[in-house]
Amino acid sequence: MTDPIRLVIVDDHAIVRQGLRSILEREPDIEVVGEASTAADALDLVAAARPHIVLLDLKLSAGSDVTGLTLCGELTARVPAPGVLVVTTFLDERLVLEAIQRGARGYVLKDVDAVALVAAIRAVRRGESAFDSHSAAMVVRSLAAPAPPSPSSPDLTGREREVLALLARGLSNEAIGRELYISATTAKFHVTNLMRKLAVSRRAEAVYAGSKLGLI
Repeated sequence: MTDPIRLVIVDDHAIVRQGLRSILEREPDIEVVGEASTAADALDLVAAARPHIVLLDLKLSAGSDVTGLTLCGELTARVPAPGVLVVTTFLDERLVLEAIQRGARGYVLKDVDAVALVAAIRAVRRGESAFDSHSAAMVVRSLAAPAPPSPSSPDLTGREREVLALLARGLSNEAIGRELYISATTAKFHVTNLMRKLAVSRRAEAVYAGSKLGLI
């Protein structure tokens, strides 16, 4: 039997945490291993519980969204890093893109239905990206925005550009391999190479950097 997805909920409103827990605990493959209302408590809890996924609200307590963004970056810098799925009331293009820059694997609004939320959690656990329709539209607009050619743009091979485009769709190494008729190991090799050329350490950062350089 596959191990359940270990999950932590980080939100400053107890009623929201309770609601999310009640929804997620109905799923046989998801185990809520803890809740936190502050950034400090979240860091301690993640260190102790070692969850696979953290559901993170960006606005914690009376702080600004900077609190949640900073926490996102701290969580994704850990080894091993949990997959961070932002679940928030804020729909702002800057926040969506900055959350991605800080390592978030997904971004959904709190009005998302339970089925979509569970699907997003499972996608992040598989190493994929997960965005609701609103935040996905913002990402697409950002990727579609024209970017002037940069003399410092890295020299990606044709294959690496194909891989970058598939990363932008949130595909895992295995899925990229299937799309390009190559092995997952070869796909991983290309992902590693293009991340090195873009001077980033995370897949979402590669997509963001590639979009800004006009490579996608």
